[in-house]
Amino acid sequence: MATSKQRASNPDSSGGSKGAVIAAGGANLAIAVTKLAAAFFTGSSSMFAEGIHSLIDTANQGFLLIGLAKAKKPADRKHPFGYGSEVYFWSFLVAIFIFALGAGFSIYEGVAGLMAGESELTSPLVALGVLFLAFCFEGYSWSVAFREFNAKRGGRGIFRDFRDMKDPSIFVVLFEDSAACIGVVIAGIGVGLSWSTGIHQFDAIGSILIGVLLGVTAVFLAIEVKGLLVGEAADPQLDKVVREGVAGIDEVIAVNELRTLHLGPSDVLLTISVDFRDDVVSQRIEEIVSEIERRVRRRFTIVRRVFIEVQSQSGHAKLAERADGGMPEALIR
Repeated sequence: MATSKQRASNPDSSGGSKGAVIAAGGANLAIAVTKLAAAFFTGSSSMFAEGIHSLIDTANQGFLLIGLAKAKKPADRKHPFGYGSEVYFWSFLVAIFIFALGAGFSIYEGVAGLMAGESELTSPLVALGVLFLAFCFEGYSWSVAFREFNAKRGGRGIFRDFRDMKDPSIFVVLFEDSAACIGVVIAGIGVGLSWSTGIHQFDAIGSILIGVLLGVTAVFLAIEVKGLLVGEAADPQLDKVVREGVAGIDEVIAVNELRTLHLGPSDVLLTISVDFRDDVVSQRIEEIVSEIERRVRRRFTIVRRVFIEVQSQSGHAKLAERADGGMPEALIR
């Protein structure tokens, strides 16, 4: 006997944290305007690179908000599992924009400054003051994103929790803000060295280093989001708990395959194949299947869809025997 059951729940699978995205977007917009104004006033290459960086970050927050909004669309005939992965696509665009525009422009600006011979900075104190304010704003945005991350981390270590995080609206913003804070420090060092030593190429070198920083950040984010786009399994702890719970049912002989897939940050598809004893009646099997689904959703709220394949022990043995002996000739034809 082989049956399967599916029950869908709330289609809202975005699971994103708008608070961190909105805080970052507002801070970056204000910072971008201030940095660009200071760059035109002081003539600093690293300040100009930082202004473009903040402007791109502002656009990136817009991309993330678009992804979060689209991920909430209900399932339809064309997309029966919903649009939860939209947020992954838009997050991948963020990584591309950081690399292509942020890193590319910063490195270009720095190299151009070195080749042209950097002119003396005008009012370097203004540039340093603006960078200090920018660091304060970026630090506030980073703290909001870190609180969101800390609330959802698994406690396996910061780097491991980054790798396991399935919500790009949190880890993308956190990485962007971390890169922004480090970039501000690099720009400040570049301006300070240019001012104190009179070697104005330090400012251009700062712009190049900011570009390298953004490039590394973009590559890392692209790798992480690519994994989510391709499809990643849920936390192994979910697999372990479900497998042990189902195996503990008296009527169950064995738990065969158990597979999970993230369709969105908070939308997991779970499929499981279960062997029942031959003497278990179909009505009892239906009751057990319904109970498994209910308990799984109660224990793991991110599991939105459950597929259970039910087999008797003898039926599973016949399938195994058929697999060992090859397909019947009639089926091949």
